[in-house]
Amino acid sequence: MRSWTRAEVPSLVELGHGEGGLPSVHDVRADARVVLPPTAGGDRPTASMYTCGITPYDATHLGHAFTYLAFDTLTRVWLDAGVEVRTAMNSTDVDDPLLERAQRDGVDWRELAERQQELFRSDMEALRILPPDSWVAVTERIAPIAEAVERLLESGDAYRLGAPDAEGDDVLFDTTRARQFAVGAGSRTDAATMLELTREFGGEPDRPGKRSPLDPVLWRAARPGEPAWESPVGRGRPGWHVECTVIAMDELGAPFTVAAGGRDLRFPHQEMQGHHALALGAPLFSRARLNAGLVAYEGEKMSKSLGNLVLVSRLLEAGARPAAIRLALLDHHWRADWEWHDHELEAAEARLDRWVAWSTLPDDDPSLGESVVPWLRATLADDLNTPAALQAVDAFIERAPADEGSLAAIDALLGIDLCGGA
Repeated sequence: MRSWTRAEVPSLVELGHGEGGLPSVHDVRADARVVLPPTAGGDRPTASMYTCGITPYDATHLGHAFTYLAFDTLTRVWLDAGVEVRTAMNSTDVDDPLLERAQRDGVDWRELAERQQELFRSDMEALRILPPDSWVAVTERIAPIAEAVERLLESGDAYRLGAPDAEGDDVLFDTTRARQFAVGAGSRTDAATMLELTREFGGEPDRPGKRSPLDPVLWRAARPGEPAWESPVGRGRPGWHVECTVIAMDELGAPFTVAAGGRDLRFPHQEMQGHHALALGAPLFSRARLNAGLVAYEGEKMSKSLGNLVLVSRLLEAGARPAAIRLALLDHHWRADWEWHDHELEAAEARLDRWVAWSTLPDDDPSLGESVVPWLRATLADDLNTPAALQAVDAFIERAPADEGSLAAIDALLGIDLCGGA
């Protein structure tokens, strides 16, 4: 699937600043800080990251943007450290919420998905989020997903369960089978919370015939009025978790470095990805799991179901500068839950004005040799502490003139191009 145009990332090495250090970030599975990627002797470090993408309707709200900006920051820090980076992302372009929205609006679900994906491309490009190396729609990978489900049936890791309104049987993943890790271990989720979240995310824990209330659907048999594809496991469409599992493993192999997503994906989505991968023969799905915080608005988590969305496209249409939106989001730690208020953007616009004005001031004494580069590298290597990085720039511009290295670092590491009309 076509991605979006990649913003140019300046090289601080070429400007004589050497390479930055590897970042230490919080891993959900370990509940501890880890250095990523782990170094392998004298080899050039490499990293790979899979980010769970959008379900393309009501895109792109600030919760989306905050998540993708968090992992854009990680990618930029890796690049500055000389890491060879490969990234992948999916688009869940066939799923119950998308189908329900298309039916409500009286449009074809494929038309709705493509329109929202194009809007997402535009928003990501405006915010200078680096595009994934592979952006894959679920509908592009129906066959390999179905083949993976067939393998899980053959290995006994999945089972069939009849559904009265379906043409055939659904296929469910058996979470009762013993594997390398207990269910819940990867997301550090207790039994009561797992049951609650399974119900919240449509996992039907009370469905008769399930071996465990937590068992997720791998393949949904065709229902009247729903899209369906012919496959070795029957006519139907993929379940949510297995889609990402197969796309990530196909694009990055397993284990890859980081499985990334919002905190609301910790369970069941990321947890089940890990267990699906184990059942498909991988020793591990990812070496680390990273979860971005959730953004609230009007007292509730920003979500499509609640309709309390602040859309990037509407902020841009109202005259907000993309760099100001980016600064407003960067002013919150990537793991923090927080609430959006209109004054967030007003403060970011004022900060951007100060930075732009500073960038145009002449450097009367280049011999001073001061630069914000080490300040930014230190704060961002410390669990991607973007609020501290912004404060570092604020302090620096009060005491030193603009220099080429500092301007390049603000662009390379924070994604704010002060020389390009930010």
